[in-house]
Amino acid sequence: MTDSRIPADLPDHIQHYIDGAFVDSVDGDTFDVLDPVTNQAYTTAAAGKKADIDLAVAAARRAFDEGPWPRMLPRERSRVLHRIADIVESRDARLAELESYDSGLPITQALGQARRAAENFRFFADLIVAQSDDAFKVPGRQMNYVNRKPIGVAGLITPWNTPFMLESWKLGPALATGNTVVLKPAEFTPLSASLWAGIFEEAGLPQGVFNLVNGLGEDAGDALVKHPDVPLISFTGESRTGQIIFGNAAPFLKGLSMELGGKSPAVVFADADLEAAVDATIFGVFSLNGERCTAGSRILVERSIYEEFVERYAAQAKRVKVGYPHDPATEVGALVHPEHYDKVMSYVEIGKTEGRLVAGGGRPEGFEEGNFVAPTVFADVSPDARIFQEEIFGPVVAITPFDSDEEALSLANNTKYGLAAYIWTNDLKRAHNFAQSVEAGMVWLNSNNVRDLRTPFGGVKASGLGHEGGYRSIDFYTDQQSVHITLAAHSHNPTFGKN
Repeated sequence: MTDSRIPADLPDHIQHYIDGAFVDSVDGDTFDVLDPVTNQAYTTAAAGKKADIDLAVAAARRAFDEGPWPRMLPRERSRVLHRIADIVESRDARLAELESYDSGLPITQALGQARRAAENFRFFADLIVAQSDDAFKVPGRQMNYVNRKPIGVAGLITPWNTPFMLESWKLGPALATGNTVVLKPAEFTPLSASLWAGIFEEAGLPQGVFNLVNGLGEDAGDALVKHPDVPLISFTGESRTGQIIFGNAAPFLKGLSMELGGKSPAVVFADADLEAAVDATIFGVFSLNGERCTAGSRILVERSIYEEFVERYAAQAKRVKVGYPHDPATEVGALVHPEHYDKVMSYVEIGKTEGRLVAGGGRPEGFEEGNFVAPTVFADVSPDARIFQEEIFGPVVAITPFDSDEEALSLANNTKYGLAAYIWTNDLKRAHNFAQSVEAGMVWLNSNNVRDLRTPFGGVKASGLGHEGGYRSIDFYTDQQSVHITLAAHSHNPTFGKN
């Protein structure tokens, strides 16, 4: 098939990368990778299982125990990470093209994610050189200081939404701190992950430091979590999978960092800048095709502006441009996979029984095949509705009115999730007090999701365990060892057993 939207030089087959070599699965098994626009298979990928994970972990363990990477000075590792960032940046158009084709993300948004991936490596390259560790002195008695040491083989399990960028978010700090890694990318979107090996080789990353095993979560991911030589697991994905990982990692007492699901509220008070709030909340749920954990998918609006907000929001949602992912004008592309499309569409049908449909509600006109969903808006949604409580992970939003600050807070906290919250008000006291009280790991005041890489990223309740970002990532990927030195002429030790 000749199609201008299909990138040139697509691989016929995607392999694992273990100990510096591209390899197929030990048992030769493969799985199909689908184009979200047609749902036709465009390539196959090696389907990894326990035997492949065992080989990858063994390679990573050798590189950690015997190789130079953990023993290099931070500045030396930093130079390699900066070269990685330079290469990623120089290939942003190609990365975006492949990511868009594989995941269905609009090309302009995929380009932004490729550039963010480069910035993630650059950030951690700088951070490990600039970081300082604690030292404490008791004058004349004792000096105490902290050593940071890489832990070993980090198991990284990444999702299918913005895959390349989210892989960089884990790879950057894991490598910067001197660990070796085994990456298990999402099976729906293995294409861009296959580029890391060549980038790392070109940048001078030593053999065995980076290993990649494709495969299903229940096969490759499960084996990685249960491997006794993998002391760290960093996972981004849905909350139910996080619970399974938590249970499977428990017998090994592994370090866990898990960024899980969300059902984040966007709270719009009557004194807010209405135009800015509409713009930001439209972007907050429909960007990245709605497939984002921090999406503001529940919009809570003060009663006195509720009808005006709903009217303006619905009108603007209808103008959001659905299109083919490769078209620069596209604002919402194709959902990643037919399984996910079916899930999102099932929630659209549920929503029609739980709220007032004011925009969307089905396939957009002119897209008879592929995983296209029109931006869908439900108003008057009750807090006990499934579309209010459950993560949909698509371009679907629920709008609910409130009458007081207390009711707004109660509604905002009325889900099992607690990842992000967005608050729109020009009352400074209210903004700070509401931010303090809302059950969310991250809060944005009068803003959409704008990330500062120095700040902690993570959620509360069912939205996660632990935080990454800035020094929190350094903390997760290192052991902190306290060293105590006696300075006194006499040690002041208690004495047992003397005459």
